[in-house]
Amino acid sequence: MRSVPGAGRLLLCLLPAILGAQAGGEAKPRPPPCQQSPTKVSCRAAGLHSFPKDLPQGVKRLDLSHNLFQNLSESHLPALGQLEHLDLSSNLLEAISGPALAQLPQLHSLLLGSNRLHQNYRDNAVAFSALRGIEVLDLSANGLESHMVGGFLSGLTALRALHLPRNRLSQLPAGIFQGSPRLSELDLSNNYIMDIEEGAFEALRELAVLSLALNSLHCLSSFSLRQLQVLNLSHNALELFGWEEGRDPYLLQVLDLSHNRLLSFPQLPAAHRLVHLNLSHNAITSLDPSSHHPAQFVLHYKEMVSFSTSLGTAAGLTRLAELDLSHNCLQLLPLLFFRAMRSLFTLSVAMNCLRDITMELLTGDRDGDRNGTDVWQEDAALSIRSMDLHGNAIRALPRWFFDALPQLEAIDLGSNSLLPCGSDMGEISVGGSPGAEPCTAFHSIPHLQHLSLRRNSLTQLLPRTFSQTPLLSLDLSENQGLAVPQAALEGLEHSLQQLWLQGNHMDNSRAEIPCLDELRVLDLSGNRLSLLPMGLFCSPLQNLDVSGNELPVLPKQALMGWTRSLQALHLAGNPFHCCELGWLDALQAADVQLPDLHRAHCIHHSITNRTAPLSSRPPWPCPQPWDGSSVLVLAALLGVLLCAGCGVRRLRGHGMGMLLPQPQTERVAEGGPAHSDTKV
Repeated sequence: MRSVPGAGRLLLCLLPAILGAQAGGEAKPRPPPCQQSPTKVSCRAAGLHSFPKDLPQGVKRLDLSHNLFQNLSESHLPALGQLEHLDLSSNLLEAISGPALAQLPQLHSLLLGSNRLHQNYRDNAVAFSALRGIEVLDLSANGLESHMVGGFLSGLTALRALHLPRNRLSQLPAGIFQGSPRLSELDLSNNYIMDIEEGAFEALRELAVLSLALNSLHCLSSFSLRQLQVLNLSHNALELFGWEEGRDPYLLQVLDLSHNRLLSFPQLPAAHRLVHLNLSHNAITSLDPSSHHPAQFVLHYKEMVSFSTSLGTAAGLTRLAELDLSHNCLQLLPLLFFRAMRSLFTLSVAMNCLRDITMELLTGDRDGDRNGTDVWQEDAALSIRSMDLHGNAIRALPRWFFDALPQLEAIDLGSNSLLPCGSDMGEISVGGSPGAEPCTAFHSIPHLQHLSLRRNSLTQLLPRTFSQTPLLSLDLSENQGLAVPQAALEGLEHSLQQLWLQGNHMDNSRAEIPCLDELRVLDLSGNRLSLLPMGLFCSPLQNLDVSGNELPVLPKQALMGWTRSLQALHLAGNPFHCCELGWLDALQAADVQLPDLHRAHCIHHSITNRTAPLSSRPPWPCPQPWDGSSVLVLAALLGVLLCAGCGVRRLRGHGMGMLLPQPQTERVAEGGPAHSDTKV
């Protein structure tokens, strides 16, 4: 029977559909859009437009976030009388009905962030009056303006936490929170608030946590929320911050004033409980109240005149444990400013313009001169244990600096211009012989465990630079051209656990590291080493970085000890020899992690210096190494061949010569036939 071309084409067109139908019949059923348990249901990002059916009767937590809800009405709401937590954030909600919310009598937490509730804000605000028992309410990113908020909160007397970030609030009018007097946590961050009217927070007697970050506030001169424990005012435009004095103490423990325009240490109440104070990223030029403001600064607010002193403020910070003054404009650091902060544990003055550290009193009196002849009084010792001074212009620390900080355990002096003294140069640490470069003594500091001298333009470390200082970690990275003689680290053999020498461009002669029998972490990346320092072979290293050097192989002496302790090795960026990878086999056999192995390469020198990835064995053959036994075998073979050749010649010269006449032998020598007529 003759086939019909059109029918064949039709079958070919239908074939994918037939196969698809067969595959569909065998496919496993899709999982339900909601993940359920007896009391929790999550329908997150399930593409829902309405409430799912067949929800458990006893469900208490329901997640419907990241769906397509546009309204919430009683006709679409199933019986959820036990529901306590409902998440409808990141939907398209524009309308909510009161009867729908009234069907949720046990609801305590309602999350409605990232919706469109501003569209029908009057009706939505009326609906919220049904939430009598709500305690946590999230209305973030709903396009709400200042005049809309009060209506949503009217009657929510049980509300404890309210989140309103990323809306369009420009001011806080008086009485805006009057309907929710029990609020203890309020988030108003990331709005456009420029003005807070008097009485805006008056009803909130229990407010403990308040965030006004990322707004446009310029002045707060009489803040009076004494019950506050946490206040975040970061990322505003504050030039003035002051508190209202009174008999009742303030309970504030955490204050964040970072990323503002403060020109001096802020005025704080005499009675408070501050533990954490963040003043970073401001324009503070001095901690001295007698200092003058820059000429271009104008007192925009009359209140600034009364807040021009900071001595009394500092004296009241007796409980302060953490103070951040980084990213300001300080040129002088008077340590006596911190004397009254008896609990200060962490101090950061990083990224300022510091050139000098003094013990001057803020009144202008001094305990001594700046030449380092002054002596720190023991009764004025500071309690600081961690200090960050990186990113300044400090050339030397005064001789009494570490005496003033007897409990100091960690200090970051990176990105300065410090020159360390040797152990025999402590007496000339500052202002030694005329014309001598001032240096800083880092030896004999009894409690110092962590020190960073990163990016200090160091070129040479003197002998016993850190002796009698029990350092656990030392960072000497990014000091290009640095030389570390073996004697420089003497005294750290039994304490140092972490050492960073990254990016110093050191060659073999400038890295003479001694045996450090406690060293666990070592970074030698970004140097010019073709050999590893011999002293390291005794160290029980766990993490080693040798990337970006000139190493052809890793030495067997090191592998013998490191394979028992080494956990991770970074090695990319070295010209390893493809035919000498026994060390790599040993590391992989010991289960050492090689995080950058995929970026490492080796060079095959016998094939015009071709490179190959180290992660896969090079495909080219390598010449077999000649060992002693191979040489003996070759010598014996050559000897046998030579003896055999000599025997053949003797056989021809003696045995055959007796049978042949002499003239014929001469003919043989002349090239004639040797044995054409010979018979045995």
